[in-house]
Order: sequence, then C-alpha cells, then structure tokens
Amino acid sequence: MDICVIGAGYVGLVTGACFAEMGNNVWCVDVDESKIYQLKNAQIPFYEPGLQDIVRKNLKEGRLHFTSQLEEGISKSLFCFIAVGTPPGEDGSADLSHVLNVANSIGRYMEGYQIIVNKSTVPVGTSEKVRRVISQELHSRGLYSTEFDVVSNPEFLKEGAAIEDFMKPDRIIIGTDNVRTAELMKQLYEPFVRNQHPVYIMDIKSAEISKYAANAMLATRISFMNEIAQLCDRVGGDVANVRLGIGSDKRIGMSFLYAGTGYGGSCFPKDIKALIQIGNACGVNMKIISAVDGVNEQQKLYIIDLICQKFGDNLQGMLFGIWGLAFKPQTDDMREAPSIVIIEELIKRGARLIAYDPEAIEQAKKVLKKYNKVDSINYVKHMVDATEGVDGLILITEWRQFRQPDFKEIKSRMKRPIIFDGRNQYDQVQMKRLGFEYYCVGRNSHET
Repeated sequence: MDICVIGAGYVGLVTGACFAEMGNNVWCVDVDESKIYQLKNAQIPFYEPGLQDIVRKNLKEGRLHFTSQLEEGISKSLFCFIAVGTPPGEDGSADLSHVLNVANSIGRYMEGYQIIVNKSTVPVGTSEKVRRVISQELHSRGLYSTEFDVVSNPEFLKEGAAIEDFMKPDRIIIGTDNVRTAELMKQLYEPFVRNQHPVYIMDIKSAEISKYAANAMLATRISFMNEIAQLCDRVGGDVANVRLGIGSDKRIGMSFLYAGTGYGGSCFPKDIKALIQIGNACGVNMKIISAVDGVNEQQKLYIIDLICQKFGDNLQGMLFGIWGLAFKPQTDDMREAPSIVIIEELIKRGARLIAYDPEAIEQAKKVLKKYNKVDSINYVKHMVDATEGVDGLILITEWRQFRQPDFKEIKSRMKRPIIFDGRNQYDQVQMKRLGFEYYCVGRNSHET
C-alpha cells in the first residue's frame, strides 16, 4: 500500500519505518529540511534501539522515502497519517495548530479519495475539526465532490521499545464511522496482528479518549505507588514487598507499580495536563487525574528531601555524582525528566555535579544550558568517572549498566560512600555489608 506520514518525529518516523518494513511504500514528510537531509542518509535525530537499522534497510530497498514537499507524499498515497506534535499550551491544553495546519495543506493538495489518519495525541473532537478544515480547503478549490475519510488511530509506543510495540501491538484502535474505511485500515494493519491481538473498531470520539485514558491510568498507578512509598518510609515497611502483595492479585498485576522519582517524558506529563483541561472545558472536574499530576510533581523532589535530611539544606561546596539523565532508560529524551528538577534543586542549594548518561548527555546539555558556563555540571563519558571525589552518588534513571556496577571501585573513588537510589536498584543489606550508606524510595532506608 502507499502511505504518506506527515511529521518525521518520534511517532511519525517509527510509524513510517515499520510500515515500510512490511513492504509498503512510505513517504515521510517534514518541514525541517535539515532533518530530511539527515534521514535520507539514515541518520536518526534521536535515540531509539533498532530504528536506524530499519530506516537504513528500507531506504536501500526503495520503500522508504523522505521529503520536505508535502505534495509529493500526498499525490502518491491512499493513507495519509498526521503525526505532528501537540505541545501543551500555557494552561496545559493541547496545541492543535500543527495538526490543523497539516489538515489545511492536505486539503490544498488532495486530488482524489484519501484516508486521513490522525496518529497524533489529540483531544476529543479533533478529527471533526480536521474534517472541517480539509472540506473548507477543498471547497475553496471548487472540489465539492472529492471524498475522504478521517480516522482516529492512537499510538501506544513506549520509548526504548517502540519498534517492538509497533510490530507486535497489544491492540490496534481504529476510530471511524465508515465500514469501508474500517476494512481498509484492518488490511493495512493485518501483518502486525497475526499473533491474534485484537483490532478494535469504534467511534471516533471513543478512540480519541482512549489514548488519554490509557496514559492517565498508567500515570495513576505510578503516582499511587509513590504515595504508598512515602507511607512506607514514614511508618516502616518496604514498598517492594507491598508491590508483591498487591501485584500478585490478577485484578491488579505487576506493571507500572514501581516507586521512584516520578514519571516524565513526552507523553504522560503532557497528556495528564491536557486531560485535565479537556475536563475543565466541558465542566468535568478531573479530581483523580489532578491528584496524580500533583503527586508526580512532589515525587520529583523526594530524593532532594532525602539528601537534605542527611546534609541539611545548604549544600554549598558539596559534590554529587548523577547516574542517569533521560526520563527513562533506552532513550535520550529529556522532556519532563525528573533529573531536571533534581539537578536544578541541587544547584540552587549550592552543590556541584558530575553527570553521566549513556545516551542523553547532549540533550541534557541543551536542556540545562544555563548551567554550562558556571561550572555547576561536568558531564563525563564513563559511569565510574561520575563517582570521583563525590559526597554522594544519585541514581535517577535505571539504565541496565547501573544494576551491577563494581561497588569496590566506586567506593574507592567516592569521598563519602553514600548512595541515593531513586529507582530502588540495590539490596539494602548488601549495600550495608559493602560499607555504603544507602537511601532509596519507600523501603524505610533511613532506618537501616
């Protein structure tokens, strides 16, 4: 099949590459000509395991094309995927300007029947707005009889595992009110669901809500466990044992029940705030979701609280090592990363930092650029170098290489053998036996 994907960012590029991998002809369109130049040379502007190999392979085999000319992609395609950003506005609501600008351009270049697929995360009612904008543009061209359909097809991709998620999805959601369109969409996705995972055909508004609802549920589980972790630290108890106690209930399950430094990234924070604003706009007070957002913002400061309990609020002259900058492992994404809040709070209190991340250092330098010239942060290329002469090591992102480090070498390099573990990676008894003072989240560690 012939497919146009508008927006060569994270979602758009993964979508286009995976469709090409299944034998489709795909045109990925983006207004950023420098990005298109990179992609034509199989250079990926962000880190996602396995993506570069798929892009390189399908470029070579002629199924994947990159262009900055929207007309080129639209003129060749039956399916046109909108995969542009919907950044939050000042009030947290989703900014639809990019989506609607794309819709306008589609109406400008469309010549015959097409299926417009909204892959971007958008508020309920957006598909109708897209339909209206395209119709208005077609009418301005005198094309009153040109048919098209608009579909809501939300993505459920985890950064760091996006290729696997797209190739072997838990489910495909297709929001459409047209039987013919539903069948064509099912044909498009048929190669991805041969493992018998379901394709759900539903009304467009339910599909639009499903994406926000899914992320809100997952974020709720994270914030819930972070509150339980705080309770464990106050009254005694181990949140890891509580997770086993509740997660073994088949009605609950183990996923997304880890306590830590809070969630971040491009989806959960943005989508939670957008869902709150969607509720406000129609008179629904989203009390639970608002609480989830508040708990998460508070949780980002929990490690700071542990550090200040140990050293006091004034950290002037102290040096801390940072392991992990990205909001999660297997990505270089720094959007809404807990590390940003933690680093800013440490620097505000006078501390200096040595930071290491396997993939996110360059992105972190951009996000934290105001500190680059004041010698507050030194970025290093090796994880052990972030322990040299430090008063404490802070683990923020749970990259695999942090799970079983050489503790003997780490201890020999540190000024004080103190670890603040924001992801509960280590065993408390072992840390004590190795001679470390160890603080973590929800495991009553300050009592050990």
